[in-house]
Amino acid sequence: QVQLVESGGGSVQAGGSMRLSCAASGYTSSSACMGWFRQAPGKEREGVATIYKDGTTTYATSVKGRFTISKDNPKNTLYLQMNSLKPEDSAMYYCAAHSGGGAWCATYYDHVMMYWGKGTLVTISS
Repeated sequence: QVQLVESGGGSVQAGGSMRLSCAASGYTSSSACMGWFRQAPGKEREGVATIYKDGTTTYATSVKGRFTISKDNPKNTLYLQMNSLKPEDSAMYYCAAHSGGGAWCATYYDHVMMYWGKGTLVTISS
């Protein structure tokens, strides 16, 4: 089992920056693929970014060039650096992980994720 706890959410004005963190505990070797997903009220969940254990990353088109996913392996912590934030980035952000192969590590494979955090709320005001 892997436990994931997100932090770092809050409110910021458009154009600002924010960094989300996700602390993993438990059987962290099962976290071969980790990622960030978000869901805004009334909308479907969407993938934001993923990172595989070999460092391969994927990003949603809407955040490419603005968001950066990274992982500190000794600390078992996943990060999402978000810059140039827009009101449409407002959502609950979830950290997720699975132990599968790299071919299944991408933003559109949210249904493959085995472990999920409870989320952290990000609000961007215009």
